Amino acid sequence: METKRGRALAVAGAMMLGLTAFGANAQAQTVYNIAGLADFTGPFADIMKDMTGCRNAVLDWWSEEVGKGQGVALKAKDYDTRYDVAQVASLWPGIRSELNPIAAFGVGGSDANALQQRLPNDKLPLVVATAGYGFNWKSDNWVFNARPTYPHEAAAFYTWMQKKSGSTEPIKLGLISSEVSPAYVDIHNGVEKFAKDNPDVLTVVETVYTEAQPTDLTQQVNRLLRNGATVFQVFNNTASVVAVQRALQSLGKSDVPIVMSAHNGLLSSGRALNDLSQMNGNYEVYGMALPAEQSTTVREFFDKLTNEYKLKANFNSSCFMGLSQALIVARAFESAVEKKGAEGVTGEDVRNALLSTPIPTEKTFGVLPNIQYTNEAPFPTKGLGVNIGTVENGEYKLVEQNVPVPTLNRW
Repeated sequence: METKRGRALAVAGAMMLGLTAFGANAQAQTVYNIAGLADFTGPFADIMKDMTGCRNAVLDWWSEEVGKGQGVALKAKDYDTRYDVAQVASLWPGIRSELNPIAAFGVGGSDANALQQRLPNDKLPLVVATAGYGFNWKSDNWVFNARPTYPHEAAAFYTWMQKKSGSTEPIKLGLISSEVSPAYVDIHNGVEKFAKDNPDVLTVVETVYTEAQPTDLTQQVNRLLRNGATVFQVFNNTASVVAVQRALQSLGKSDVPIVMSAHNGLLSSGRALNDLSQMNGNYEVYGMALPAEQSTTVREFFDKLTNEYKLKANFNSSCFMGLSQALIVARAFESAVEKKGAEGVTGEDVRNALLSTPIPTEKTFGVLPNIQYTNEAPFPTKGLGVNIGTVENGEYKLVEQNVPVPTLNRW
């Protein structure tokens, strides 16, 4: 009996020592918070699980495989803003008070628009998952985008498309937009400005304004076709792509392509239509990696997150946006810790690292090209290029890589 009791005490003591060691190890990593702005109930709810899942998995990976060696860890808490400017502004003071974050993840234009005037006083950088915006195109910014503006990406596509056609006639564009978001307004303003400055490349037939999530655009699409539109741009959301595609199908014009972006791309829109083949002949364009299935460093990293860090997300452009913003913040924080040490890192330190330390493509596993921020703009301004994808015979494929981005005037 005494022997058994002694063994039990020994086991209990070993367990206590293990817990104490675990506690000491956990305390050895200083945890820093990131505010994760998200949209679980608004126009981008359909892609949010993939985006937030991938960005949170990056933080788990970084904290274990990089941060542990530096004595730090990164943790994000997500808040549902419904992609609404007023909701972001309303929640922000409470988020700051609760988390005391060193950075924030943004979904898109609603976050940038709501916070761009507050962030300099808060000394917190916001890294947005999407392309940039003209209303935020200024120096000394605290909002950062991984990619150039949407009009930059669109302009690259139309320049490529015209060259591919072998014609000198300008592309005739039916522009589907909405006034429900400052980001949507900014996109069509920028594309209209590019068309005005480059009439030999692009003509905007008409800009059609829709509600946030349209269901039937047959009448509007028919009018644009009658007026000569040869391509449709839908950079709003997945619901808008589906409505335009169904309108083209009902009008017997499935051969007229739609171009879309990363947040409402081919795979997401094809999933919404329950059949990727319905997206045959359409395009997506953006300045980050495309989710091609062939073996790539991006795929290897995604598989690592899935197998080792419990990531549950689809391998698509929505996930890539989450990967990109999380990797940017993590790498900037990593540089800040290298300079300052594990204790007392601030949002201003992270911003300074973003502006002073290049992020080579190897550091993002090929999700992004080489990234270098300056005070000139909230997005990289040099070496800009985009990738273009399409669907052929029901299969998603990469069409072109590193298509040069033309110079755009501000709008």
